[in-house]
Amino acid sequence: MKDNLVTVIIPARNEEKTIAKVVKLVKANKKVNQIIVVDNNSIDNTGKIAEAEGAEVVECKEQGKGYAMEAGMKCVRNDIVAFVDADINNYSKNLIDTLIQPILNDEADFVKSMFERKGGRITELVAKPLLSNLFPEMYPFSQPLSGMIAAKTEFLNKIEFEKDYGVDIGILLDMIELGARISEVHIGKINNASKEWRTLDKMSKEVMAAILKRSEIKNKG
Repeated sequence: MKDNLVTVIIPARNEEKTIAKVVKLVKANKKVNQIIVVDNNSIDNTGKIAEAEGAEVVECKEQGKGYAMEAGMKCVRNDIVAFVDADINNYSKNLIDTLIQPILNDEADFVKSMFERKGGRITELVAKPLLSNLFPEMYPFSQPLSGMIAAKTEFLNKIEFEKDYGVDIGILLDMIELGARISEVHIGKINNASKEWRTLDKMSKEVMAAILKRSEIKNKG
């Protein structure tokens, strides 16, 4: 991998309260020479703040986390890509190093984070039960829906990005299908805002759809 430099993509929608802190943390890592904030139809100052902090701001008009991640991938210049969420205010200072180190050590092609947090209702009530039934051979990842990941660009270019909140579990299952070497790393405790039940209901359905879609493909194969 050329120079082992890293692109960090941060999908964001209305995250003006936290985006500056996230960009500053990422920018402090010497391996990162490209920071892309994908502004997914924000109606606040997310994009302006990110740009002021030195990030490349990409506008994504198609609403959905997966659309935003895909838009960011089109601008990647490096062989390693990390994705981090924009709404976290207490990332550890070594977040990026923790995510990319297994790749730099040639121990992994894809790195999934695990962490301590309150809640996790969709993970515990939807994702894990479905995965244990439909993908029983899958390694028991602690946080299958985590949005903090890193991967070799060549692997990310081979997979399908779901357009909504099913994107994170979709990436994990696609990486397993590709035979990628996968590591799970602990990034500490994180805090993010609890979502209301209507949002959780929508997210649950999107996560279920992504899992069921790949189960059907697996069974047909």
